[in-house]
Amino acid sequence: MRPIQMVDIATQYSRLKTDIDRSIHQVLDRANFINGDEVQSFQEELADYLGVRHVITCANGTDALQVSLMALGLQPGDEVITSNFTFIATVEVIALLGLKPVLVDVCPDTFNMDVDALAKAITPRTRVIIPVHLFGQGAHMNEIMDIARRHQIYVVEDAAQATGAFYHHNRTISSRLGTIGDIGCTSFFPSKNLGCFGDGGACFTNDDNLAAVLRSIVNHGSKIKYVHDRIGVNSRLDTIQAAVLSVKLKHLDDFNQRRAMAAAIYNSRLAAIPQVQIPFVASDTSHIYHQYTVRVKDGSRDELRAVLQASGIPSMVYYPLPIHRQKAFEQWISPDVHFPVSDMLSKQVLSLPMHTELESEHLDFITSVIKNFYK
Repeated sequence: MRPIQMVDIATQYSRLKTDIDRSIHQVLDRANFINGDEVQSFQEELADYLGVRHVITCANGTDALQVSLMALGLQPGDEVITSNFTFIATVEVIALLGLKPVLVDVCPDTFNMDVDALAKAITPRTRVIIPVHLFGQGAHMNEIMDIARRHQIYVVEDAAQATGAFYHHNRTISSRLGTIGDIGCTSFFPSKNLGCFGDGGACFTNDDNLAAVLRSIVNHGSKIKYVHDRIGVNSRLDTIQAAVLSVKLKHLDDFNQRRAMAAAIYNSRLAAIPQVQIPFVASDTSHIYHQYTVRVKDGSRDELRAVLQASGIPSMVYYPLPIHRQKAFEQWISPDVHFPVSDMLSKQVLSLPMHTELESEHLDFITSVIKNFYK
């Protein structure tokens, strides 16, 4: 049995090596490393896959969030509501732009934004909602969009962990996550379901005007070289990374299916352990298992993790400190506001190895160690 990896990018590369190497060498032969043809091609291919009018690539997922907020004409002090239980980048960009982050707690089953808490957090200064599609499944977008429309608020989806997942509006209509709000954002960090070999990101939108503004912002605020209509940034997806992503995009549905199959095996083996709550999948979304995250409910999470590590099984805690516990954000946190679900999850969540190259013997061994721990 190969050593168990939390994420096995090397073995995935070995399966796709011929096509990826050919694609990279085409870029090297042309030496067109910035804004090469592959960047435009990949944007068009991803737009077609997602069913969205515009894809604007950029340097990383954090930039995608930042330029999205920059495109909305916000003013210092405007409020942006997002989840308290998320990676720091989602909230970091709000503060960087002089906006006010407003945090809401999450649901204990999906780990995504609590819609009731969102509704209570709306004020006359609220300008944007950023739902985070955490670990690979969608937030409750129908309800979030209803709230946003009632209050004329922008919605920027953080889909960095959910590229390729669907949101089911009803029994017959579904959309890819990231294409429902005004703007969607993703990351192509190597460990993502669709990951490159460095950093990369993208914004999605169906709004032609927003798309033009986003394209300008990522290119120093310029549409025409040396003519700058607005303050922008330098945030580009390298041509080599676009070439890699173009190859991988053709396999994304297979990647996500492989993850789902591994999750199904985890579920079947772990569901009978009362101390372990397997991932819950809401009825209005698919789940692409960027992470396979369980809740260890009896206080034994850290002990279990130590046993896994001693057995050669990596695991991760996403996230050990919710945003409201981070020193960097203490100025925005009122002492009388509490986030009980986020605090609970930070003590219970444990992410097990999840990637496209997990083999049955890996899953047998991981689940046997966990079952033996609770005997």
